[in-house]
Amino acid sequence: MTYLEHNIKSVPSGWRKILHLNWALVVLLCAVASMGFLMLYSVAGGSLTPWAEPQIKRFILGLVAMFVVALVPIWFWRNMAVVAYGIGLTLLVMVELFGEVGMGAQRWIDLGFMRLQPSEVMKIALVMLIAAYYDWLPIQKTSRPLWVMPPVILILLPTALVVSQPDLGTALLLMIAGGVMMFLAGVHWLYFATVIGAGFGTIWAVFQSRGTDWQLLKDYQYKRIDTFLDPSSDPLGAGYHITQAKIAMGSGGWTGRGFMQGTQSRLNFLPEKQTDFIFNTLAEEFGFVGGFSLLVLYVLILMFCTISALQNKDRFSSLLILGVGLTFFLFFAVNMSMVMGLAPVVGVPLPMVSFGGSAMLVLMLAFGLVQSAHIHRPR
Repeated sequence: MTYLEHNIKSVPSGWRKILHLNWALVVLLCAVASMGFLMLYSVAGGSLTPWAEPQIKRFILGLVAMFVVALVPIWFWRNMAVVAYGIGLTLLVMVELFGEVGMGAQRWIDLGFMRLQPSEVMKIALVMLIAAYYDWLPIQKTSRPLWVMPPVILILLPTALVVSQPDLGTALLLMIAGGVMMFLAGVHWLYFATVIGAGFGTIWAVFQSRGTDWQLLKDYQYKRIDTFLDPSSDPLGAGYHITQAKIAMGSGGWTGRGFMQGTQSRLNFLPEKQTDFIFNTLAEEFGFVGGFSLLVLYVLILMFCTISALQNKDRFSSLLILGVGLTFFLFFAVNMSMVMGLAPVVGVPLPMVSFGGSAMLVLMLAFGLVQSAHIHRPR
């Protein structure tokens, strides 16, 4: 009996698969999404439109998609990794050719019923392909230079396309996620030490290039760095967003002002209150207790992913689950750090809470992959 035949025979079939779903993870995802619905209802002044109602519909669609993906055997998704990556790369090229422009960036493709952000698709497609690559590669070859180069190229190709949009935040997330995936697969730590050293050298070059003919970043990106280092230097200009975000968080105190009682969001002082800075609305209305509760839900989701990965004896499944968990962690860690002034503002949404179709649907599909790996694990 082959390995594949053994796996197929050792997993549940039909309706029994539904019983083997990680239902605790489903409940946690619903709880986080519900907090997002409440916040979107609040920032709209007590109305389901224009944000809460579309978000609820997208979540229901994403939930159905998650169950469909979960019921498909994990070996199928392993075989589809190259296809998913190819689709993601093609969509990124399409953005370059005729993507829609919003807030100075060309990041979206208009599909009629929604605007798709291909960089969100690539985050999961990249995780799938790297997991499939190291599942195929013999472990003893993992750290050999010849076999380290292919995943590096796979990471740099979409990163370069995303940087040109420009979307430096997402590009950094792609590089970090890809690098950590390689580390989890067993690539020697000396490669990463070299990259980190080169990273510090790049940071030095970025600052040295400012104002020269070979300037490495755009002016608005340097402005974001200045604002991060000293928001009070331009409180009504570049520092306005983070200043108002801090005011909103601080005014919430321990228990908050109360549902729909947040002045910063209701009076439109807080920018992008339905997307990037929605966590500040939550903190203002529900205080430290509300913000900490959301963080606990996020950590529990990560715990379930980590436990499921450690229990899974299939290398592809284990790496895939860890990769999805890592991507999810980067989403909320970067967003929370950003809105609290601990990191530069880079436009990363709060997962399952911020308004947006692409991020919501892609994350639900990603958790469908996690559920598929959980259901169809070798028993």
